[in-house]
Amino acid sequence: MKIDVTSLDGGNAGSIELNDAIFGLEPREDILARMVRYQLAKRRAGTHKTKGRSEIARTGKKMYRQKGTGNARHGSARVPQFRGGGRAFGPLVRSHAHDLPKKVRVLALKHALSAKARDGGIIVWTNTEIGEAKTKALKANFAKLGLTNALIIDGAEPQAHFSQAARNIPEIDVLPVQGINVYDILRREKLVLTKAAIDALEARFA
Repeated sequence: MKIDVTSLDGGNAGSIELNDAIFGLEPREDILARMVRYQLAKRRAGTHKTKGRSEIARTGKKMYRQKGTGNARHGSARVPQFRGGGRAFGPLVRSHAHDLPKKVRVLALKHALSAKARDGGIIVWTNTEIGEAKTKALKANFAKLGLTNALIIDGAEPQAHFSQAARNIPEIDVLPVQGINVYDILRREKLVLTKAAIDALEARFA
């Protein structure tokens, strides 16, 4: 698959051949859905917690005698029936993460890249080099390019000035190539890859 390469200011910088084994697959929605669910479950804190009846600071003595009062047959005041009692089957601190085979995770990333390529959502830049970290100037540049919602993937280390200028722009994410992931690819309209990022991806999946 051949795609045009542009510079950061929109100038033409030739073209590049994308590997069909990475960018030319037929995307499968089930694999992408499994991967998104895996990512979102893994990042959940799991710190939700309520007190059970054994954790309530209240006496466990029987409230009143069993018979003769005309009231219901209650025992401890810690039970969930009473205000201030423990929660029955409440949430506990736990991990929500679940396993997903490494081969499926690799395949999901390829399918996400292929889905973007098929929809025409991939843009290739030569690099992200800018002279100074000015958010206003970079935002104006993005407006000229029509880039309002994008994930930008650079090489092993994104250019410092570019990262600083882009971090306050809404709906623009900048990641090193090691941080590329299915969820962030799918949640943004455009995927911007530098030539260094493409080289790193092809070396990673070789």
